[in-house]
Amino acid sequence: MQYDVIIIGAGPGGIFSAYELTRLKPELKIAVFEAGHPLSKRHCPIDGEKIKTCIGCKSCSIMSGFGGAGAFSDGKYNITNDFGGTLYEYIGKAKALELMRYVDEINLRYGGEGTKLYSTAGTKFKKLCIQNNLHLLNASVRHLGTDINYVVLENLYAELKEKVDFFFDTPVESVQVVEGGYQVRAKDQAYACKDCVISVGRIGSKWMERVCRELDIPTKSNRVDIGVRVELPAEVFSHLTDELYESKIVYRTEKYGDLVRTFCMNPRGAVVNENTNGIITVNGHSYEDPARQTENTNFALLVAKHFSEPFKDSNGYGESIARLSNMLGGGVIVQRFGDLIRGRRSNADRMRDSFLTPTLNATPGDLSLVLPKRILDGIIEMIYALDKVAPGTANDDTLLYGVEVKFYNMEVSVNDRLQTRYDGLYIIGDGSGITHSLSHASASGVHVARAIAEN
Repeated sequence: MQYDVIIIGAGPGGIFSAYELTRLKPELKIAVFEAGHPLSKRHCPIDGEKIKTCIGCKSCSIMSGFGGAGAFSDGKYNITNDFGGTLYEYIGKAKALELMRYVDEINLRYGGEGTKLYSTAGTKFKKLCIQNNLHLLNASVRHLGTDINYVVLENLYAELKEKVDFFFDTPVESVQVVEGGYQVRAKDQAYACKDCVISVGRIGSKWMERVCRELDIPTKSNRVDIGVRVELPAEVFSHLTDELYESKIVYRTEKYGDLVRTFCMNPRGAVVNENTNGIITVNGHSYEDPARQTENTNFALLVAKHFSEPFKDSNGYGESIARLSNMLGGGVIVQRFGDLIRGRRSNADRMRDSFLTPTLNATPGDLSLVLPKRILDGIIEMIYALDKVAPGTANDDTLLYGVEVKFYNMEVSVNDRLQTRYDGLYIIGDGSGITHSLSHASASGVHVARAIAEN
């Protein structure tokens, strides 16, 4: 079958590419290939009762499908160049912010109206953090919530399905350069196109590496972020979350000089499992609907590890640590902070006696048997530093879930149009190694759609 444009991946990058192309060039014939399910069929079987842990579905509904890995996230769109990716290095800071604001307008138009936009600009907490050797990054944050984010995706799909051919549960096997464009093979069928946009997300990192190798597209090693997800009473961080919602705080450790940062803060949210290529890690969600909120707040503490020659497999390093956690705990391990600093594992009795009720059914254990000492030392230092601006963070009953790993693709060589060495072959979103967030991935999709439309 012949198309003008084929988009591989229906995550935020792919969705906003399709949206902008149909707006600018409605006459184009466009196809979107997605390895996962349609949004309506994305259901994780874990219910906490009959099924308590990951059963290794062939296609993980949390990580794959329409909406990508962000479909069941808490729907935070961070409008900033300070974190979330390096898109601005390719297209400029002003253009990147302009595109992120444009994406925000679309989200509001398709169901996000009434949600709040938070900002760290002029906040008193910036001074408080600096006084305690912490650094609060600048950002405007649109919080949709997991529930409203789902509504926005439903409405976007309803808009696109009449204009675009969607192929769900159809993983792409290969991309080949042919005369006049590209040939995409999926389920032993061949599809041709003039322009091809690859937006496979973090879940497609291994596939992306293979395609780059086969097409001789240069890449460079990226990083992996390793850490834990912290869960504590919502009141501990309420003075920050009520005003800022998402506070990205960075700390430089005294012992090693490593950077530790907060990530993905979920006020009154829930801790959840995440399946990446068969490895069970931990993440967090939160909801806009008060009826679905909890008494706890959770956030990640992550240490970024960059590797030099000769080691190149940063994702493999993160996977090995996550597999060790899965080996010891059968999935995610949870430990009370008080037990960790006393050098003892958490067990069912200590968890039962805790004043904090966990939102995820994880295996009590000892994270010191999983995380490298340097990373764990940095996390402990950061918890004590946060305790100065949010007293109660270092309480004995604070829960640490491990491990949380953020895998990043090898950074793919592209130009300012996010085009590879091949004319008409674009690589966007988190699969490019350039973006690491919903807002940056979505903005990259709009940017490439406009580049194609100009041609």
